[in-house]
Amino acid sequence: MLPIIETIPLRQMASGDMLSLQVYKFIGSQPGKKVYIQSNLHGAEIAGNAVIQQLIEFLQTLNTDNVIGEICLLPVCNPMGTNERAHHFSPGRYCVYEAKDWNRIFWDYEKATDDLVVFAKSQLVLDIEVIRQNYLNIIKQEFNKILEKMNCYSSVPYTEIFRYKLQSLSLDADYLIDLHSSANQGLNYLYYFHNREDSAKYFLLDFGILLDKYDGDAFDEAFIKPWLALENCLQKLGREARFDVEAWTLELGTGMQMNPDSVARGFQGIINYIVRKGILVNTNLPMVNISSNMNPEMAFKKRSDVKKYYGIVGGMIQWRVKLGTLVKAGDRIYQILSFNKLGKLPTIVDIYAEADGLVYDISINQAINQGEFVMGIIS
Repeated sequence: MLPIIETIPLRQMASGDMLSLQVYKFIGSQPGKKVYIQSNLHGAEIAGNAVIQQLIEFLQTLNTDNVIGEICLLPVCNPMGTNERAHHFSPGRYCVYEAKDWNRIFWDYEKATDDLVVFAKSQLVLDIEVIRQNYLNIIKQEFNKILEKMNCYSSVPYTEIFRYKLQSLSLDADYLIDLHSSANQGLNYLYYFHNREDSAKYFLLDFGILLDKYDGDAFDEAFIKPWLALENCLQKLGREARFDVEAWTLELGTGMQMNPDSVARGFQGIINYIVRKGILVNTNLPMVNISSNMNPEMAFKKRSDVKKYYGIVGGMIQWRVKLGTLVKAGDRIYQILSFNKLGKLPTIVDIYAEADGLVYDISINQAINQGEFVMGIIS
């Protein structure tokens, strides 16, 4: 099957050039669920682009009756961030003009509404799918008001234009997957939300981090937060409800790199996930023969269990434990060669783990100023 390819104008530059997005839609012969997958929201995090390219190649080998519903793919979803350069480095984490993280700008319906309880009470006796459609219609109505502001003479800042474009493509999805990498050197894992552990295992990764603390401004958070809020509200009113709506952020290795293992893990996990969700059917290929393909040993952690280590002094990291190391409280985890301007000899400063955990993230730069990130350890 061939995708429907749509090129969407995004931003006109001062030079007159136009930045655009290109979306690839694989629509099956039967209606069903929609999965939306994007990559490269942060400019240096490029591994997800290779994952999407492999998905496009794979899906072209199938027929329309192998897909139930829609698979929407958006690689290089942030041209501004992707094209940003500082010498050899690709930063692209922030909109430098507005001083905002590209993944902390998104519109959260829950923050825009104050009548969730009223709505929930009106839906108590309805079927879960009817409630979902009624709620989605309300979210869309509120979201469409953003376009009115964009088209006014006063218009809006670019980050609001950008978020509108991405969210308009994904607002009606059932499943959202946002492909990232560490800004530093990182392992392969995912972020997930409350009551979604079983589905998390379909991605076949070693561990996942529960977003037990979040503000709703990230892309995955803004998508699922209204649904989690409605589930909670209905439960308080005596109605158990679980919407078949899921959002995931996959962290695939290290920034500025397309690590083959990270790309392969991302591709295989996504294929497995969409098969298990019933979007891909009757493929009869070994790689998606997944009658029992999940990771029962997947470890689940909490975001609040992450301990970040920052430089206690400035200097050069001349030794540290490797990424993926399990450490015990009291283990030496890195060593700083620290210089001074006090007429004294350089010193060696040893740093020790404050608690047991897994080293899942480490800085790329081994020259650090005091107070800069060195590594992340999750208990």
